[in-house]
Amino acid sequence: MRDHAVFRYLRRNRRPLAVLAAWGLLPAAQTFLLGYGLARALDDGFLAGRTGVGLAWLAAAGGGVLAGAFGTTRVHRAVGALAEPLRDGLVREVVARGLHRAVRAGRPESGTADVSRLTHQVEIARDSFAGLVLVLQMFVCTLAGSLAGLASLAPVLLPVVLGPLLLALALFAWSLRPLARRQRAVLVADEALADAFGETAGGLRDITAAGVRGRAEAAVGARVDAELAAALALGRWGAVRVVALGLGGQLPILLLLFLGPWLLRNGVTPGGLLGALTFVTQALLPALQALLGGVGSAGTRLAVVIARLRTDPLPPQGPPAEPARERAGAAVEPSGAAPAERAGPAPAREAPAPGARAARRRPAVELRGVTFAYGGRAEPVLDGLDLAVPPGGHLAVVGPSGAGKSTLAALAAGLLAPRAGRVALCGRPVAGRTAAELAALRVLIPQEAYVFRGSVADNLSYLRAAPLPAAALTAAAEAVGAGDLVDRLGGPAGQVDPAALSAGERQLLALTRAFLSPAPVALLDEATCHLDPAAEAGAERAFAARPGGTLVVIAHRISSARRADRVLVLDGAEAHSGTPSELLGRSALFRDLAAGWSDPSRAPGDADGVDAVAGPGLADDGGQVVAHRALREP
Repeated sequence: MRDHAVFRYLRRNRRPLAVLAAWGLLPAAQTFLLGYGLARALDDGFLAGRTGVGLAWLAAAGGGVLAGAFGTTRVHRAVGALAEPLRDGLVREVVARGLHRAVRAGRPESGTADVSRLTHQVEIARDSFAGLVLVLQMFVCTLAGSLAGLASLAPVLLPVVLGPLLLALALFAWSLRPLARRQRAVLVADEALADAFGETAGGLRDITAAGVRGRAEAAVGARVDAELAAALALGRWGAVRVVALGLGGQLPILLLLFLGPWLLRNGVTPGGLLGALTFVTQALLPALQALLGGVGSAGTRLAVVIARLRTDPLPPQGPPAEPARERAGAAVEPSGAAPAERAGPAPAREAPAPGARAARRRPAVELRGVTFAYGGRAEPVLDGLDLAVPPGGHLAVVGPSGAGKSTLAALAAGLLAPRAGRVALCGRPVAGRTAAELAALRVLIPQEAYVFRGSVADNLSYLRAAPLPAAALTAAAEAVGAGDLVDRLGGPAGQVDPAALSAGERQLLALTRAFLSPAPVALLDEATCHLDPAAEAGAERAFAARPGGTLVVIAHRISSARRADRVLVLDGAEAHSGTPSELLGRSALFRDLAAGWSDPSRAPGDADGVDAVAGPGLADDGGQVVAHRALREP
């Protein structure tokens, strides 16, 4: 937190500050009576043979303890009155900034960093601020009471105690900036680790399907190591507090003992010397220890946390700007051609393995008598399913929610094992194969695309055995429809921040990565659900055009089914397969799905000639639709 921000906040809370200062007089009086009362009890009472006077001074010191305890309880209440408004304000800011980022991005975010800010860092700020105010107030009161007591006992005692104390405070002040930097590094590493865990957890299916578990473990492990290194560096700088505590709290004790004879010869009474030792050991040393610990940890944490919480600007006043419609970076050429129609080389294929030509004559995806259920006594999701997709084929799988579409994709990918039946890819059974062997046969792109922090090239070539040249990465991105996105990120050398990407943009990167995979079979499990129809059409055409590639699409729009060579309709225990036109004639469910999907998927300018929203003059309009504004801006 910047200094001016601190002063601005304190000026807005002058009343709690005044109450805090007023109640602080009682602890200061307690400190004064602690040493001064003991000195007077010794000099004017016990050493002078007047026991009653000595006991009276001790009673006065005891009364100061009671008064200080009462004042301390009131001080805690005043600190709470200062800290709680700070917490409430930070919560409002975190929520406002998080919503502002989501509105600007036009999508909800995963929010792992915001959750850390809201549930962890805001509480750190509140507790750190309260602790900082408390230790500063206690140190000021203790210092004031101690210095007043030393001056009352013998002014010559002041330099003996005050000199080392000022040296310790100067040393500690010098170390605050490096401490703040190390504390900031710890918090940054903590957020990076939280983001890494969130990204990895969200892409577990993708990571498992791609057979890159070791790489993901290494990436998360590097974040863990970075946070450990930052914590160790912070601990090393924390040793400065030990040195400062020795200078300011323990060196005065040694000086008082060493200079004791000289002090006694120069007007300091035995009670005065004992009082000075009491001030140092019972008041200044604990207060200094609390100050160094509080400012060194709570103060630096507060400064860093406030800076982290305020990294993004607050939303502007007034109504938010309307977010642009999600195109996921898939622009249409002026001629109307979809991105997939742009010229661009197909991804390089790996050299065929022995027996590959024979395998090409077999179905690329084959399921024979496959039955699967989630649980031993559960009803089968798929029951005795037979399916064969030839090499180079394009199959769309449709059906209502829960019909088993994603289950079919997981079975074909080898992520699930059937209860009965056989699953094969390119003529090779998937059962018993390692993740690396399966990754060589198929690539699965789930709905929640997995991207990670790193370069664009690292994200796109994730499934390749060796890095690809930048030209090949750019050509693949253009083919899939991610060319504009890659350019905006800075090309293949640009950096990817998953939290800064929309869901559609993450899907485009994952689609380009899958497009570059050497696997002959591509399984798209609603992998284009966050793209608009034109971008989806371009991506699917790019995959269908891969040389020797086979495409299976779990469709969520009727346009995907219309583009496929064949369509598989799943409806519980029943399944129908055929061309789109054949299924319109013999599958009632497909007719219902086609009718239900038509209107939502019709987008102006869609490559398949369908329209996105209902409007006057569009298909199926019976005159009941009236446009309140133009569908296209002139």
